[in-house]
Amino acid sequence: MKIATIVGARPQFIKCAPLSKQLRKSAVEVLIHTGQHYDINMSELFFRDLNLPRPDYNLGIGSGSHGAQTGEMLKQIENTLLNENPDYVVVFGDTNSTVAGALAAAKLCIPVAHVEAGLRSFNRRMPEEINRILTDHVSSLHFCPTQTGVANLAREGITEGVYLVGDLMYDALLLNIRQAEEKSRILEQLQLQSKSYFLATVHRAENTNDYTRLASIVKAFEMISRTFPVVWPVHPRTRKILISHGLPIVNQSSIFMLDPISYLDMLYLEKEARAILTDSGGVQKEAYWLGVPCITLREETEWVETLKTGWNTLTGTDPERIFATAMKPPPSELYLKNLLGDGQCASNIVDKLLRANTAHS
Repeated sequence: MKIATIVGARPQFIKCAPLSKQLRKSAVEVLIHTGQHYDINMSELFFRDLNLPRPDYNLGIGSGSHGAQTGEMLKQIENTLLNENPDYVVVFGDTNSTVAGALAAAKLCIPVAHVEAGLRSFNRRMPEEINRILTDHVSSLHFCPTQTGVANLAREGITEGVYLVGDLMYDALLLNIRQAEEKSRILEQLQLQSKSYFLATVHRAENTNDYTRLASIVKAFEMISRTFPVVWPVHPRTRKILISHGLPIVNQSSIFMLDPISYLDMLYLEKEARAILTDSGGVQKEAYWLGVPCITLREETEWVETLKTGWNTLTGTDPERIFATAMKPPPSELYLKNLLGDGQCASNIVDKLLRANTAHS
């Protein structure tokens, strides 16, 4: 069996690593990197830290408008798939790389396997929502991380080839957390102590393209930084927008604006943070698994399971609301680490792929 795996962004590198390791025990994998994330800190460091195989193809597409980027990906992925003729194409999550890979494969009548299927924010203003809906509706195999995902697909009439498999990011965390604890020196470099700082990430278009929302988030960070330092690895696109508006917090010593950091440093910063402020889906989950309170800078989340015990709270971008939530003590109730899987997601997916390929043959 030959599998073409398509990645392009940091969260996909994380999800791909444990799956690729498991997949290559019983199949031929062709790894295609679209180049959606191309900065060394956004791509190369993740391949290194995660021990990901070097891509067989790096399409080098880079950034651009949604239409231009997706169109160029479609063209180049199609040519690559025609050259390789795989039995299945595996795509991850909800990026432009995901939907381009799925559409290119579907038009060539190559079955698509969507990892992280069934997630819905029910907010179609998010490009990610459009990407995940389109991908699910052209996929043959749907690997859902949660029962909520299975139910969402059923409501849309998708019941064939749907499997509850858990979350690959939990597999990756279990494989790498000890290495992060042993190797990361990020706290020493920043001269910070465990549980003495907040960690922040901001990259969603809804928050970065609307400067009113972004300015509100920055104001919240400023308010928090009067009591606790805020460590903020800044996404390159977010940094460009901040610079274009005068980079209002660059000189504040209590807000550490970092370049994008490695996966191991990020894991360690998450583990040792007092709390996390983010609009990232992956970071919400990692915070949950690590038992670190999370403040999600959005009005909704696809990961509704993380809200159930109070470890994750939705605040939107209102600075007063963000600040008040940040200053609350963490919840005391227990949480279930296996709520989003048991660390066997990669094995589950490979088993289903092998069975599907045998049935298809």
